[in-house]
Amino acid sequence: MSFKTTGKIPSGKHLEQLKKSPNYKKGAFQNLSPTSMKPDDVSYWKMSKEFFKKHPEVKPASKLPFVKTDLTKIYDEPVIIWFGHSSYLLRINNKNFLIDPVFSGNAAPLSFMIKAFKGSNEYKAEDMPAIDYLILTHDHYDHLDFKTIRKLKNKVSNIICSLGISSHLKHWGIDATIITELDWWESTQLVADIELTAAPARHFSGRGLKRGQTLWSSFILKTATHNLYLGGDSGYDEHFKEIGNKYGPFDLAILEAGQYNKMWPLIHMMPEETVQAAIDLKAKALLPVHWGKFSLAMHPWNEPINRVIAEAGKMKMKVHTPMIGEPLFLNRDFESKNWWEL
Repeated sequence: MSFKTTGKIPSGKHLEQLKKSPNYKKGAFQNLSPTSMKPDDVSYWKMSKEFFKKHPEVKPASKLPFVKTDLTKIYDEPVIIWFGHSSYLLRINNKNFLIDPVFSGNAAPLSFMIKAFKGSNEYKAEDMPAIDYLILTHDHYDHLDFKTIRKLKNKVSNIICSLGISSHLKHWGIDATIITELDWWESTQLVADIELTAAPARHFSGRGLKRGQTLWSSFILKTATHNLYLGGDSGYDEHFKEIGNKYGPFDLAILEAGQYNKMWPLIHMMPEETVQAAIDLKAKALLPVHWGKFSLAMHPWNEPINRVIAEAGKMKMKVHTPMIGEPLFLNRDFESKNWWEL
């Protein structure tokens, strides 16, 4: 696992600093609640066998529809443009935020592994405008992409990430002076009217054999006009209620909704839990992500969004479902279409 793409885990003075975090215990970062990777009655051998029994529709039967938007166009109103999975561009208060960009076409250390669906990888690093703030929630390959980071290097002014991720970035040639690492509940004032706060998530980290050497987070982006929850990856837990009580209500919660399975129930949410998490956060609307680009689980590729919509209907939660590349304006009514019904 010595490929450049795997990055480099923290060491030396950096590691000693990380050990001071209240979330670092027993040689690794920990979740707030005990969180196993799998239930006790499920062996890794069983997980491996089940993984080869994927549903025949884990990938779309045809190329996904998408909207090709000129991202260099300056929008005067808040807008989000989703690129599939957990990558999206947010423009608000005349600042460009890019979250967890993965534009290389795969979500693994080797390019032939975990390839993007046809039509889901139409946006590249070259299409991005100048980025004021690059936000990285955790270091898994489907959220932190070596090739994308390297290509964005000269477009990014500031990087804000979870504790420890700077070790990967510096290993890839990123200037340390533009990187800010945050622990859970730490905040940074980006400009006078924009504050970013890191918050807990229930997940794990690791790009090699050793887990938990960097932290995983969600983020709260608060401006003078909007309060947004940028979820990252997380299993369901009480932290959503805590965040909602401390920082809510939110105008929009962006939450993972795919790549789940009963064999790893604590580190990813079932779609129904995604809706409940949005309710716990006191969100006015939900944008489900972590689907629509990669197959990392065994369920049909479009099952997550269908289950989210069904549950949201019961719970009276508004759901936004833009196509890849379709602008979602935060101050306008948005007409969602079932574009995934190919």
